[in-house]
Amino acid sequence: MTLPHPDRVRAAGAALAAEASRFSGYGWMRGTSGNLSVVIERDPLVLAVTASGLDKSELTDRDVVLIDEAGNALDPDDTRPPSAEAGLHAHIAARTGAGAVFHVHAFDAVVAGHRWPEGVEIRDMEMLKGIGHLAHGEAVTVPVIANDQDMRVEAARFDEVYVPATAEVPEVPALIVASHGMYAWGVDVAAARRHLEIAEWLLRFAVATR
Repeated sequence: MTLPHPDRVRAAGAALAAEASRFSGYGWMRGTSGNLSVVIERDPLVLAVTASGLDKSELTDRDVVLIDEAGNALDPDDTRPPSAEAGLHAHIAARTGAGAVFHVHAFDAVVAGHRWPEGVEIRDMEMLKGIGHLAHGEAVTVPVIANDQDMRVEAARFDEVYVPATAEVPEVPALIVASHGMYAWGVDVAAARRHLEIAEWLLRFAVATR
């Protein structure tokens, strides 16, 4: 296949580097942990995902790897490995239609997944509006799946808990991977950031108060 124009890849890299710096400042991407992606082409699916093994507070616009819908690297001239979770990024983007998928190791999300392995129910919180739900009168559950090193297993587990949006009820654009971290996604980078930050805040509140 023809690879996306280098300028588009660099723009994606710059956007992800800025987000990684932000989340590192929150303590969500300590060391080399976590990974971020953005969709560059939809058909066939092509994502730019942060390269593996790099300090996420120091990324540049060149520190992304192109992957396909299975999470495989696309550029034969790029020997850097994509993130180990690249396959799940691609699956979430394909399944939800998201334009960006963010994965971080926020501490309270891991605690919440440990405390409530069947999912974290949240209701009657004003911040729920930031992920598209009602502030009152609706129970919202952030799903939790078990951790596995095989992203095909994780993709199947995601499908078991993901509830697509309907005309009446929007999706919950966040997922906890037990003993690991959390994912959030959105139509673009700004939406994915918003969903990640708000979901983390809600999980932090649940951990602190229940």
